[in-house]
Amino acid sequence: MSKERWTLDDLSERVEAALAVVDYVPAESARVRAVPDRRTIRYYTTLGLLDRPAALRGRTALYARRHLLQLVAIKRLQAEGASLAQVQERLAGLDDASLEGLARLPEVLPAPAPTAAEAEAEAVEEHAFWEALPPPAPQAPRQALEEPTHEHKAEVLSRVRQARPELPSPDAWTGLTLAEETILLLPGARALSADDAAALRQAAEPLLRMLRARGIA
Repeated sequence: MSKERWTLDDLSERVEAALAVVDYVPAESARVRAVPDRRTIRYYTTLGLLDRPAALRGRTALYARRHLLQLVAIKRLQAEGASLAQVQERLAGLDDASLEGLARLPEVLPAPAPTAAEAEAEAVEEHAFWEALPPPAPQAPRQALEEPTHEHKAEVLSRVRQARPELPSPDAWTGLTLAEETILLLPGARALSADDAAALRQAAEPLLRMLRARGIA
């Protein structure tokens, strides 16, 4: 099981993201929260429905995947009409494998949606990235202009040819469609996995927005 650790806020966000992608229909009772918040998670811990925090970082409690499984299992059982007492009875003594079967989470969970503060910070960082100008190149000292000799021209041309990298053949390029009429070409014949493609498209979002804003794409 993953050794990743989360704060209480992180855990609450991951529970919400997990419940959004599974076949979960919240309980109809108005007394049962569809998604547990910080206060509810603490309450479940007090009742013994949820394990104590996995670790402490100073005074900050840290939680693990087992806590996520427990919370999703609690909400699933409540959606079936179970009371907290019945939920506690069902979850008592379950190991990680049993909790996995009860929670029925996908192998890969979506990342929690960014908070308003995180989204604003990302927008500021993106704007600063595209607005920043590189420092001016230092000016070389002026030298007396002399007509280069034939031997000097030949020597320079030879150095350029030697230093020029060998470009891969057309068959050695890998293309990835980022958007309509926008393709990323990568040298190398290795096929991109689905994870590679998703990561590259996500990383290219700022570039695509800039291209659209300037009417380039």
